[in-house]
Amino acid sequence: MNTFPLTDSRSTNPTIAVLGFKRQLVYHLHFWAFIAVAPLVVVQWQNHHFLLSSLLILFCVNAILVIGLLRFRSTYFLKGRLFPLLAVVCAAYSTAINGHAGLYWAYPAASALFFLLPLREAIASNVVFVSVMAVVSFIKFPEADFWRITFSLGLTCLFSMIFSWLVGKLQTELTRLATTDPLTGCLNRSQLADVLNSQIQMRERYDRVSSLILLDLDYFKMINDQWGHLAGDKVLKEMALRLRNRLRENDQLFRIGGEEFMIVLPETTQQEGNLLAHQLLTSISARPFLEDIRITASASIAEVSKGETWSVWLNRADQALYDAKSRGRNQVVGAARQLATDSSNPDEFPTPIVS
Repeated sequence: MNTFPLTDSRSTNPTIAVLGFKRQLVYHLHFWAFIAVAPLVVVQWQNHHFLLSSLLILFCVNAILVIGLLRFRSTYFLKGRLFPLLAVVCAAYSTAINGHAGLYWAYPAASALFFLLPLREAIASNVVFVSVMAVVSFIKFPEADFWRITFSLGLTCLFSMIFSWLVGKLQTELTRLATTDPLTGCLNRSQLADVLNSQIQMRERYDRVSSLILLDLDYFKMINDQWGHLAGDKVLKEMALRLRNRLRENDQLFRIGGEEFMIVLPETTQQEGNLLAHQLLTSISARPFLEDIRITASASIAEVSKGETWSVWLNRADQALYDAKSRGRNQVVGAARQLATDSSNPDEFPTPIVS
């Protein structure tokens, strides 16, 4: 499994973009760590510190493996867990034999852990790191130096932890803002291709069906013209709420246009989706929005066919929605099925059925 998928600077998927930045961060941290540590292998060997030199060689080999696998396989070697282990051992042992010259490397190593590991793992690793360094400092240095080292290293870890936590919160919030519609809270178009492609892969690999519903409010412009755009916004927010109340936890609701919504239904046939679409239209027209705004909607339902792309799948549903509009609105139309490439059966092209 690729921990860091290949990314493109033009990617419109915020989640993939974030993974791309993480990949760059991991890559550069290991690269510059290798540049900094590699000369120390020779220095420690010349000083007859053969064990430390061997540990630093392992550190460099781990960095090379991480860099190489990220570069050519887009995988994160052992998910970076060798870095904290080797950093703790090397820094502690170097401090024990080299004094302050080895201690200086503990500070960048402690900070780097928060950029290479999940927050909880980084905190646990740094607790061990600071504890080990405190023991070594207590044995190696005077008491005054022991307290200075322990508190300064502890504060470095604390500040790095706070920074990492805030960056993580900011990343989560920015991703949420980039992937959801600010008015209704539905997913937006940035996630559309990935979600539909994932359902197509399930169809191709495991023969699991999926369907999508396109739903468009009828004559929505009249609401904005008669009651104003604020009322129109409130209608859209309540619309999203009514739709969510009828969906399962794994169904995904998108707002893909001004008054157009899309619902992705995993493990759902076109017949099952057709029943749900009717229920949704009933819930929309059953009672007024706000105080006296009554609305109807038109919908289409399309089950994914083997061998088709997400754009073809969506286009079939869009064509069926156009048919529902042209036939009088306030109805559901099932999309024509895609013809299999190895089939010559004309029944594979049923005409859209108004339900």
